[in-house]
Amino acid sequence: MNISADPSVKFDVVYEDESLAVIDKPAGLLVHPIKNPKSKIQNPKLAEFTLVDWLINRYPEIKKVGDEPELRPGIVHRLDKDTSGLMVIARNQETFEFLKAQFKEKKVEKRYLALVWGRVAKDEGQITLPIGRSRKFGRQAAGLKAKNTRPALTEFKVRERFGDFTLLEVYPKTGRTHQIRAHLASIGHPIAGDRLYAKKAAAGLGRQFLHAYFLKFTAPGGKVFQFQSELPDDLKEYLAGLAP
Repeated sequence: MNISADPSVKFDVVYEDESLAVIDKPAGLLVHPIKNPKSKIQNPKLAEFTLVDWLINRYPEIKKVGDEPELRPGIVHRLDKDTSGLMVIARNQETFEFLKAQFKEKKVEKRYLALVWGRVAKDEGQITLPIGRSRKFGRQAAGLKAKNTRPALTEFKVRERFGDFTLLEVYPKTGRTHQIRAHLASIGHPIAGDRLYAKKAAAGLGRQFLHAYFLKFTAPGGKVFQFQSELPDDLKEYLAGLAP
C-alpha cells in the first residue's frame, strides 16, 4: 500500500533530516498494521492505511530499520489510533538504536493535553499504579484490577477546569500501553471521548481528547531537539464550547 491508497490522510512533517523525521500524527490513524497471532502481520488485503504506509512512501530507506522492520519500520515509539500529536521516526538503524536507548533510559520528554471527566481536585499529582491486562475486560488496567502488571508513573498538572471537565497537562514517565488512558480512568477521571475507558460518551466529541503536544529528545551527535504542536481544530472547537 502507498500514500495514494488514502489521499484524505494529511500529515504535517515538522522536521526532517537524513537521520530522522518528526511528524504530527492525525487522529484516526493506526501507526502500524495489527499483528495477527496466526501469521507475522495482518493480511495486507484487509489492512487499513497506516502511518507506516505513508512513511515508506516518503522514506523508502526505513524498510530495513527497527526491531521489526516488516511490521513497524522506523517506529521508535507509538501513539494510539485516536491520539494525535508528535512522533519521531528513525531513518536509519544507528538513529533507531540511539533513540530507542533514549526512551528506555527515560531521557525523552513527552507532554500531552488531556480533557478528562470531572473536576480534578488537586492542582497537580502523580499516579503510580502498575499497569497490566484487565482481569475482566479486553484492555489495559491499573492496580488490583490488572494481571501481569509492570510499574508505571504518570504525572499531571491542571491547566483549566470547566463545568464537568478538567483540562490536564500530562507527563508519562514510563511507556506502558494505554498508560495515560488507564491511569486517568483509575483515579475516576477518564479521558473525554475515550470509548474504551470512559463509561459515558462526550456528546459532540468524535474521539478521545488526548494530544501529544510536546516532544524533546537528543539525537545522535548530541543535538537536542524540542517541538510543540497546537491542538487540532476538532479539540479546539470542543474546548471552546465548554462552559467555565
